[in-house]
Amino acid sequence: MENINKINQNTRERILMAAGEVFAENGFRNATVRDICKKAGANIAAVNYHFGDKENLYISVLKYWREVAFQKYPLDLRIDEHKTPEEHIRLFIRSFLFRTLEEGQYSWFGKLVAKEYMEPTKALDILIQETIRPAFEFLSYVAQQILEKPASEETIRFCCLSIVSQCLFFVYAKHVIKKLFQQDKFSTEEIESIADHITRFSLEAIKSLGRHT
Repeated sequence: MENINKINQNTRERILMAAGEVFAENGFRNATVRDICKKAGANIAAVNYHFGDKENLYISVLKYWREVAFQKYPLDLRIDEHKTPEEHIRLFIRSFLFRTLEEGQYSWFGKLVAKEYMEPTKALDILIQETIRPAFEFLSYVAQQILEKPASEETIRFCCLSIVSQCLFFVYAKHVIKKLFQQDKFSTEEIESIADHITRFSLEAIKSLGRHT
């Protein structure tokens, strides 16, 4: 029985590994169970056995790779009194960018989330509840601290959406960036530079809004 359990667990892990890559590359709708199982070296029936169907597999993949991504690039939503609001913004942006732009499996979750923005599935409600809403509430709180003066809900919302949009641009516009600058991958140093730029740009904009509110 112990050997059977190990085999089943091994098969489940292989499917999650393969599905993470296939879904991140193709999105939920274009990915096929057949392609996932071929990459995993598993029988198609194994997906039904371990996950029930493609949709439940996809949700399991999102949760699995979220844990993997956050272990390396934590999404720390705690307010640390020893860090300034500016430092919190920088850490948020840096973590976001590395989870989407780094090569390899640590960026799969970020790419999956980016695809959900454009082609939402039933999993989006889970992502919003467990990941996106808590992150947005944290970012909203920090943006208000940087504004210093009380600001309208709309102003804070636009500030947060602008920060996230700048980060997502490098995912959505990758084909344009490749044609313009002959670049389709980013080194660690380049991602750090992008994080620095978005941080500086965003902080200046938010502080300017604060002065004119």
